[in-house]
Amino acid sequence: MADRRLQVFYAVAKQLSFTKAAEVLFMTQPAVTFQIKQLEEHFNTRLFDRGHGRISLTPAGELVLQYAEKILSLSQEMDIRMAEMTGEVGGSLLVGASTTIAEFLLPRVIGEFKSKYPNVRPRLIVANSETIETRVAEHTLDIGFIESPSHQPNLQTEICCEDELQVICSPKFPLARYKEINPQILADYPYVSREPGSGTREFTEVYLRQHGVDVEHMTPVMEMGSPVALLEVVETGLGYAIASRFSVLKALRLGDLVSIPLKPRLTRQLSMVYPKEKFRSRLVTTFVEFATEKLKACRLR
Repeated sequence: MADRRLQVFYAVAKQLSFTKAAEVLFMTQPAVTFQIKQLEEHFNTRLFDRGHGRISLTPAGELVLQYAEKILSLSQEMDIRMAEMTGEVGGSLLVGASTTIAEFLLPRVIGEFKSKYPNVRPRLIVANSETIETRVAEHTLDIGFIESPSHQPNLQTEICCEDELQVICSPKFPLARYKEINPQILADYPYVSREPGSGTREFTEVYLRQHGVDVEHMTPVMEMGSPVALLEVVETGLGYAIASRFSVLKALRLGDLVSIPLKPRLTRQLSMVYPKEKFRSRLVTTFVEFATEKLKACRLR
């Protein structure tokens, strides 16, 4: 029930960009600009300083932001409380997930949740870990699933399952002959990397540095923004990759790829994140419990 102009203002104030706010709100940029203009006319003052391709909050804008956060939070809590008086779990559920989790783990979980709670309208937003945790912190997603530890101090983190990253390559690639791979030898072979901001890439680079590999002097033959695209490239034999074993189960069964564990093993914990201070609805709480149970039950077959 909150004023739409206030919702748009909040997104622009957090993003400090009309373009990014439009993307977050799934609106056109002209529509965002119109809503901000209306709000400024309502208060008879500028809320943003515009110039040199950048925007910033005016003192009036800073004040409106303080109240907007409180008003929007209370409005959402009221809507949720009223909906829950029916006793049913339902409503809109905005879930964000980093690409590996979104493409290989969550679809089945969300599908089963929808089957159990048919009144729920789930929407899955896919991006890298950095983007997902930012959008959860900005309250444009209800909950996020990421592949790396959260860097946002205002987010609550819960571990949902473990994952192992392994060396992935074509059966004809030179590394395919190994049963285990010492990280030091990886620098001698061409590799295919995930994009900057990827939780998988961040986690892998920390591991390699800890084991004496000079990551800065490793030059990827290609950077890919999707785990599916990465596997497609690796299948050609162009190079190896370090990827979640969850992502290659089908390719392993078909014999298109080989998966070799690192020595020592490279494992990580996949996490759920949500705002610490935000009211958690019955819907979000139910989904958190459901997803945690399903993901912890995941077993590599």
